[in-house]
Amino acid sequence: MSSLVGVRVRVGLTMMNKRQRLLIRWSIVTAAVLLVVGAIAWMIARPSQEAVPAVGIGVEGVTNILDRKLGDKVVPLRFEEVTDRVGVDFRHFQIPRSSLLPEDMGSGVAVGDYDGDGFDDLYFVNFCGSANPTGPPAESGCSNRLYRNIEGQHFEDVTNAARVGFTGHGMGASWGDYDNDGDLDLYVTAFGDNAFYENLGDGSFRDVTAAAGVNDSRFSTGCSWADYDLDGDLDLYVANYVDFVFRPQDRNVRKRQYATEQPYTLNPSAYEPQPNALFRNNGDGTFTDVAASAGVNDPHGRSLSASWCDMDNNGKPDLYVANDVSNNGVFRNRGDGTFEDVGPGSLAADYRGAMGIAVADVDNDLDLDLLITHWIAQENALYRNMIVDEMIPADDSGRLWFLDSADEYGLGQSSLDMVGWACGFCDFDNDGHRDFWLVNGSTLEMAEDHAHLVPQKPFLYWHRGEEGFVDVAGRVAPILGEPMVARGGAQVDFDHDGLVDWVIVRHGGRAIVLRNNSEPSGNWLRVQLRQTGGNTHALGARVFVTVGKETQMAEVGVSPSYLSNHELTLHFGLGPVEQVESLRIRWPDGQEDTHTNVAADQLVTYFHDASYPVRP
Repeated sequence: MSSLVGVRVRVGLTMMNKRQRLLIRWSIVTAAVLLVVGAIAWMIARPSQEAVPAVGIGVEGVTNILDRKLGDKVVPLRFEEVTDRVGVDFRHFQIPRSSLLPEDMGSGVAVGDYDGDGFDDLYFVNFCGSANPTGPPAESGCSNRLYRNIEGQHFEDVTNAARVGFTGHGMGASWGDYDNDGDLDLYVTAFGDNAFYENLGDGSFRDVTAAAGVNDSRFSTGCSWADYDLDGDLDLYVANYVDFVFRPQDRNVRKRQYATEQPYTLNPSAYEPQPNALFRNNGDGTFTDVAASAGVNDPHGRSLSASWCDMDNNGKPDLYVANDVSNNGVFRNRGDGTFEDVGPGSLAADYRGAMGIAVADVDNDLDLDLLITHWIAQENALYRNMIVDEMIPADDSGRLWFLDSADEYGLGQSSLDMVGWACGFCDFDNDGHRDFWLVNGSTLEMAEDHAHLVPQKPFLYWHRGEEGFVDVAGRVAPILGEPMVARGGAQVDFDHDGLVDWVIVRHGGRAIVLRNNSEPSGNWLRVQLRQTGGNTHALGARVFVTVGKETQMAEVGVSPSYLSNHELTLHFGLGPVEQVESLRIRWPDGQEDTHTNVAADQLVTYFHDASYPVRP
């Protein structure tokens, strides 16, 4: 009976105009959300003796009322864990937890081809030592680790030779060519002193943190590169979290959260937020923090992730900031070096516990949508960009606003039990539809063992076109069916086989490298962009791939995941198509190129001689 109702609803929707369809969908989603919220409120209010806190587990309808069923469909997605085989032996946070907030929030992994050999390398961030100044020190040898990709076959630990073995309380990292010499430099965030490494081009780096003027000693988390002022030099945004100060007396204060008591020292609301930094590139190897004057310091946000992405399609990088227990930041680039805070009117700045960000044109309407991962009982949000939607009145065509369609697409309600972190959109089976992955892991301690956090299973949502997304994680790899405490993660085709692979950072555990073996899979096209004259890796460039009446769009460097960054190469799944009719590039300086009849199943690289204004 339920499937018949679903058919009737879909048929009815196709006979309505877009405004009517959205109103119907809003009504359905609102009713579902009210039901879910009521069930959650009941769960929180009732006495519980459960050992592990859980929202909705065992309560009929809370997390499965909107479930989508696979039926007899064959799932083509397949992943194989190859961590040991490819030589990655990174282990995160090797000492016991102290129930202190900074220890539980990290860490990430940054993907980038630092040596320019065409194969992306992996830089893992580590949290070395206790956040308690009098606590246990880091184990010998604990540091961030750089693994060089050897022709897609295995990885070699080159940390010591490269001189990037950061030994602080590391959180995140991001690659970006700040000096326009063609190779990627590396910024590392931390609870404490951040670090900035200049790539010397000979396989090694040097620490230029102080000389470049990008030192920050606050509790920094995510960081993202972009040329926000379009002058040809990359600028850096650094998100800062809370003013965490260890006080021994706070360790004895515990507050009840759901079914267990949790330490005061794990509650981000117990600490004041810290403003963020926008380091503007001066073009001479130094930076100036202009966050306050530009209007993006976000002093009331407990920031964890930030994405530079052109949300309004005008060619200028805008900024979205994911904040924990505070309103998210939505900043529109005015083009004069300043930003307008459009958060309230955008409908994408709600007050939840936001962690990770994934950015992609999910519905192929040629604007960028945002997926934000949230804390337990808040469900993840899929903010569909409505900037080009026909519902916008003619006199308000410039308004930037979003519609949360997570439940409509099957990405919302299933996450109610989870705490989501790193995430990304990627067409893993190359069928022309972007799939979605995210890693989970609670911030709540296990009731029977406060030394450990509650593990949770990751999600891998297979995109089935008009039928939306369905989680198939447990079917595609045994390890994805196991609960884990995960934080960072990134996507990268490390072996150049046209199937995008997946890397996960587990808190207090071994990293995981998953090779994509999906079968059958469609054709694909991978696009790499390079520039001379500035912004060498073309961050902010857009590529439009057209086959028949369908156009896919992607933007270089827009998705930061959580404390991590994905590969910069753009990946397009093409299904059975063997040739792309049109490939159009909109470069960061506004110039455009169009290429026709591009063969599938290859990596293509396009070069551009950029034209930027001369500095005064």
